[in-house]
Amino acid sequence: MQISELSRRSGVAVATVKYYLREGLLPEGARVSATRSEYDDAHLRRLALIRALIGVGGLGVAGAKAVLDEIDDPPESLHEMIGSAYTRLPGAVPGAGAAPEGAADRASLLLRDLGWDAAERECADEVAGLARAIGAIDAAGLELSREDLAAYGRAMGVVAQREVQRTPSESVPAAVRYVVLGTVLVEPLLLVLRRLAHVETSQRLLDAPPP
Repeated sequence: MQISELSRRSGVAVATVKYYLREGLLPEGARVSATRSEYDDAHLRRLALIRALIGVGGLGVAGAKAVLDEIDDPPESLHEMIGSAYTRLPGAVPGAGAAPEGAADRASLLLRDLGWDAAERECADEVAGLARAIGAIDAAGLELSREDLAAYGRAMGVVAQREVQRTPSESVPAAVRYVVLGTVLVEPLLLVLRRLAHVETSQRLLDAPPP
């Protein structure tokens, strides 16, 4: 198909398709003349992926390109791949620098309570983000006990176990795609489900008529 049909079938404007080509997000088509290239269904799938990363995923062009590079050139080990894929993604908690000492201690204690030794050892940036998140909660006066934090961690552990068990093992590229897209596209889903669950639970518990 020509670029005009690629645009029509994908819903992406021709100018945007050309921009993705220039930025290296979309592979070049097969050159059939000096001024014309042919594209195929793989380009359609790639455009859908780019739109998902930039749209729902909220990544900029540079972030989307980093994710696509990870998919195109994955590491050998599946475990190494997961860690490497996360380094290409924006941090879960914005900002940089050290959290207050008390928050850092609480983050470390939480990881020990959960038994997440590998996470603490291999994910320094995310651990720092966890400490910043706890520091912000503490600074706002929102009381979350050690038990509260552990409950959140265990709930995420259940989610992670289900997701990791579903990671494709037939090829590293397929696994990278699953992990990266699962992170970028499922995290907004988890946030929305949490908010909906709050509404549903508060209706049952807080609006229930007195006995």
